Amino acid sequence: MAFRKFFNSVEPLFQKDGKYEKFYPIFEMVETIFYTSNTVTKAAPHARSFVDMKRIMTYVVISLIPCILWSFYNTGLQTNLALSNLNPADLAGWRAWLLQLFGIPFNPSSIFSNMAHGALYFLPIYIITLIAGGLWEVLFATTRGHEVNEGFLVSSMLFSLTLPATTPLWMVALGISFGVVVGKEVFGGTGKNFLNPALTGRAFLYFAYPAYMSGDSVWTPVDGISSATSLGISASEGYESLVGYGITWSDAFFGTIQGSLGETSTLAIIIGLCFLLATKIANYRMIVGCLVGMIVFSSFLNWIGSDTNPMFSMPWYWHLVIGSYAFGLVFMVTEPVSGSHTNTGRYIYGALIGFMVIMIRVLNPAFPEGMMLAILFGNVFAPLIDHFVVKANILRRRTALND
Repeated sequence: MAFRKFFNSVEPLFQKDGKYEKFYPIFEMVETIFYTSNTVTKAAPHARSFVDMKRIMTYVVISLIPCILWSFYNTGLQTNLALSNLNPADLAGWRAWLLQLFGIPFNPSSIFSNMAHGALYFLPIYIITLIAGGLWEVLFATTRGHEVNEGFLVSSMLFSLTLPATTPLWMVALGISFGVVVGKEVFGGTGKNFLNPALTGRAFLYFAYPAYMSGDSVWTPVDGISSATSLGISASEGYESLVGYGITWSDAFFGTIQGSLGETSTLAIIIGLCFLLATKIANYRMIVGCLVGMIVFSSFLNWIGSDTNPMFSMPWYWHLVIGSYAFGLVFMVTEPVSGSHTNTGRYIYGALIGFMVIMIRVLNPAFPEGMMLAILFGNVFAPLIDHFVVKANILRRRTALND
């Protein structure tokens, strides 16, 4: 109640003709963290629904919790495994100092040790993402006089989870700035962007600083440690060789492998997917389309075969669990703003992305991943897909009336 009285007492200062009128978006942002917005419809008809923007974004944040927790564990696990042959007394850096201060060992067999160590890599990246991107959000909101949208909370989490743990913090700030400004705000803000802001920022870093976003030395945050991802090994030697590196399909499914912070565990991603489907936040048509496109095209390439390209032989169930396919499928493909909006278009949109990711992974030797580029490619074509779907519906109805 004390908070409510405080907000009520200072609100007139931020309303129209108030002393701090232009800072109302900041006031509204802080107030709605603690309380539901008082804004209601002022004219009939009144649309009544419990699903508003804040609730949608809250549900997406909840669905990301398993991926975030797994990023703690797996990042700490991979780091502690790399450090197991080193003398802890020789370790430098604030993370090692902090862990030693609290008596937390570098023990890969300890869940708590792995979680604590991994959190010290994820949290700084996420905090910098929130600060840098949040400043741009507030700047554009106050300049344009609209509310600070909750969508950035989701974009900041998605962007952080797509990065390697070794990403420099200044690069994190640069990437999210590009994603927010160029990927969203220049088009008018949330709801008007045609590109996914988190992926736009990630793509910018990938092409501007490729040495920090790919290669064998970026996945484990220990100096001198080099370890390829399962997708990189498959592209060079074939997926059958993964067993020789101690990587099984179950390892890839549960997520105890190298990769970006939140993309390694298909199991954690599926838990998030179940929540999104149960709450009807994610549209199943996009997921079905993307799965069908991936399965059909990868199976077709399996049937064709190749003597020179080992990726031709990779079955669809391996494509599903390695790289960023599962993460992109659940949290990026289903993003409602930059995807198709017609039901038929959603199937086509998903299938296009599923087709493109396999084509890039298998047929383009320059990019062993492909999901990021495939989704951005789908974003560009989503309006065109909806256009032709609408035209086809109009033509079909016109034909039916004439008959």
